[in-house]
Amino acid sequence: MLRQATPDDLASLLDLERAANLAALTHVFPPERFPFPDDDVLARWALVLAEPGVQVLVLDGDDGALDLVAAYDDTTLRHLAVHPRRWGHGLASSAIDTVLHAMDDRGSTIAELWCLEENHRARRLYEYLGWRATDERRPAPWPPHPTEMRYTRLIVGSDR
Repeated sequence: MLRQATPDDLASLLDLERAANLAALTHVFPPERFPFPDDDVLARWALVLAEPGVQVLVLDGDDGALDLVAAYDDTTLRHLAVHPRRWGHGLASSAIDTVLHAMDDRGSTIAELWCLEENHRARRLYEYLGWRATDERRPAPWPPHPTEMRYTRLIVGSDR
């Protein structure tokens, strides 16, 4: 069951994001050249948890670690990560559905997210779930600053 993250989850959020990145993105962020930015990611999570209007949902794993995080505001899926040991179990799809319903409840009609161009696994999932790539691109904040691309999607139940 998803629950709201708290500041007590900071270290677990860092651990989850590191595990997912090291499993999926070493071709983008080779760890020998670009070590995972623990301090910066931890500081970012502290800011996200404190930001008004942002919800951070997590799923606790059986081992005490987090299996999933989904952070969002009224219109943007800001972060989504699933622990690699739980890949292929439908957690990301279920979390996205939960987020889209929450956005719909807030009156939003279009959702957006940013994804690394080279995050092929995530892009396949988003496109399968109906997200559409736009032409918008921007550099990612972490070295080597790979390109991120924007996706949009109509929100579930939106008939406005």
